[in-house]
Amino acid sequence: MAHKAEHGDKTAEEYRAYYDTGYRTDVDRIDIHGDRVSFHSASGVVSGTYADDGHEVLTYEKGNRGVRYIFRKVEGDAGAPAFIQFSDHAIAPVKAGHYHLYWGDDRAALLQEVTNWPTHYPAALTPAEIVAEMQAH
Repeated sequence: MAHKAEHGDKTAEEYRAYYDTGYRTDVDRIDIHGDRVSFHSASGVVSGTYADDGHEVLTYEKGNRGVRYIFRKVEGDAGAPAFIQFSDHAIAPVKAGHYHLYWGDDRAALLQEVTNWPTHYPAALTPAEIVAEMQAH
C-alpha cells in the first residue's frame, strides 16, 4: 500500500481501507472447471453449472468503462449463487492478470456493485507475481 500511496491519490492507510472493503469475501477459493463453478468457504462447498447470460458494458462514475460477462446457474446446489459476473477490466479479449467475480441472486443488483469487488488471480501465480500485478493495477 505504501507503493500505491507513492504513485496515487490516497495515503497507505486510505488504500488499505479501500482494498479491505473492495477485496472482502467469505469465499476462500473458487474452482472453475468448464461450466462448473465451486465456491469454497468456511461453511463448506457449493457448486453449480452455469450458462452464458450475456454481457453488459458499464460506464463507471470516474468515466472509465468495463464489461461484465454474466453467467446464470442452470443447475446445482441451492446455496450456489444464481448469477456470476466476471470482469477483467478489458472490453476486448486479452489475457487477464487478475479478474473480479461478483455473485448473488439478483442479476441487476450485481451490475450496480462497485464497492465490493472480490479479486482473483490464477492459482499458478507466485506471491511475487500477485504483488507485481497489484502494484500495476
